[in-house]
Amino acid sequence: MITYTNLMVKTSTMLRLLLLLLIVSPTAFAQMNGLPDFTGLVEKHGAMVVNISAIQAQASLNGQVFPEIPGIPENSPFYDFFKKHMQPFSMPRRSEPKSLGSGFIISSDGYILTNAHVVEAADEITVKLNDKREFAGEVIGTDRKTDIALIKINATDLPMVTQGDPEKLRVGEWVIAIGSPFGFEHSVTAGIVSAKGRSLAQENYVPFIQTDVAINPGNSGGPLFNMKGEVVGINSQIYSRTGGFMGLSFAIPINVATEIADQLKVSGKISRGRIGVMIQEVTKELADSFGLADNKGALVVSVEKDGPADRAGIKARDIILDFDGKEVAISADLPRIVGNTKPNSGVSVKVWRDGSLKNIKIEVGEIPSDDAADNRKPRHGKKTETSNRLGLALSEITAEQKKQLEIVNGLLVEDVQPGIASRSGIRSGDIILGLNSKDVTSVQQFNELLNQVKSGKNIALLVKRGDVTTFITMKLTDNDSKK
Repeated sequence: MITYTNLMVKTSTMLRLLLLLLIVSPTAFAQMNGLPDFTGLVEKHGAMVVNISAIQAQASLNGQVFPEIPGIPENSPFYDFFKKHMQPFSMPRRSEPKSLGSGFIISSDGYILTNAHVVEAADEITVKLNDKREFAGEVIGTDRKTDIALIKINATDLPMVTQGDPEKLRVGEWVIAIGSPFGFEHSVTAGIVSAKGRSLAQENYVPFIQTDVAINPGNSGGPLFNMKGEVVGINSQIYSRTGGFMGLSFAIPINVATEIADQLKVSGKISRGRIGVMIQEVTKELADSFGLADNKGALVVSVEKDGPADRAGIKARDIILDFDGKEVAISADLPRIVGNTKPNSGVSVKVWRDGSLKNIKIEVGEIPSDDAADNRKPRHGKKTETSNRLGLALSEITAEQKKQLEIVNGLLVEDVQPGIASRSGIRSGDIILGLNSKDVTSVQQFNELLNQVKSGKNIALLVKRGDVTTFITMKLTDNDSKK
C-alpha cells in the first residue's frame, strides 16, 4: 500500500534525479524527451563551413568624384575656390570588406560551393575558415540560372563535407543550417523539412527544398545538413514580406549543385538543353477539355519557329507527359528535365494530342550560356541616363539593334545600382520592354511612368534576357521614391 508520505518521497527523489540529469548532461535530458541533439554534428562539421566577404568597386553618384585638395582645410575660403574650378572625373571607390554570405568546402584542395549572387558583384573575395585563417578566393565559374558558384582557395588538407541524397529526405525530418547571418559567423539554426520539389517564380531549374530553418542575409550559400551530418542542400532564398526570416526558407538540392559544380570545374560554364516551347500548367479544367484523365504534364502554348520542337513536329496544344523516359508530372518539371539533357542528343517525347498518345523523336538544342547571351545584347545605345528611383541607368536602343533583337520597343539596362532592382534580379544588359501594362519607348517615358507609381505599390517590368522574356515584380518603398 502506497501512502501519501511514500508518494511524496518518491516524487521528490525523481525530481532531484531529473534536475541532476539536466545539470550534468543537458544532451541526455533532451534525448530522454525525444528532442534532437545537434551538438556533435556542429562540432564535427562546423569546420567545413566558411564565411565569404568581398571588396566591391562602387561608383559614386553619377560616377563623378572630385580630386583631393591637399594641404587646404575645408573651412578655408580657398577650399571652395579650388573645388569650384577643379574638374570632376569618374573613378570607382573601394568599399570596405563586407560579409556577403557563406559557403562550404567540397574538396580537400580548396574547392568551395556557394551561391552565385554571393560573389557575382565581387572584385576581390576573401574566404575565412573556422580556424580564423583567411584566403583569397578565385571564382571558377557561376551559374545564374541555379544560383550556384564554385570558388577556389589555395589550400590543402582541408576538412570537406559529406554529401547526402536529397531524394531520401522526408518531409518533417530535422535539418540544420550553419552560416553567417548578418555577419555573425558560424551561427547554427535548426528546423524541419517543410516540403520538397518546390517551384519558385523565375526559377526553372531547381526543385527547391523548403524548410522552416531560420535563414537571414549572410546565410546564403551555406550548407543544409541532415541529422547524419550530410549536406543535402545549399541555403539560397527566403520568402519574406519584411526582408527578415518568416518561416519559409528554400535550399538548392546538393545533387543539383554538384552537377553544376562539376561542369564549372571542367569548362567554367554550363551546357543546358532546350527545345524551344512556351508552356503552362495543366489544370483540371484544361485536362477535361483535352480529354486527359489526369491534370498532369506541360501544355505547349507556342513553339519557336525552326526550333528543336518545331523541327520534330511538336505543336501548340500538345501536352508533354514524358521526356526522355522521365515523367512530367507538372509543367515546372519540363524545364528541369530538358535543361539537364545533353544538347544535341536525340530523345523520345510522349505527348497527348487529339485524344491519343504520340511518341515523337526530338534532337535537343542548347541554351546559350550567360556570357554568350550577354555578347548578343546591344551596347551603348542612345541617350544614356543617370540612375532613376529603381537604381537603373537606361539607354534607348537603335533601330538596327531592335531589328537584330526582333523587338519593336524597349530600353537597354546600362547599369544597376544597389537597390530594389538589383535585389529583384535586374542586371546590366537586360532589355526592359514594358512597365505594367505600357510598352516603353523612351527613357523619359519610362521615368515618367515610374514616377507616377506611389510608394508601397507593386510594379511589373517585362524583361528580355537572351531568349527569355518574363515579368519581374517589385514593390516600391519610400527609400526608392527618394532616389
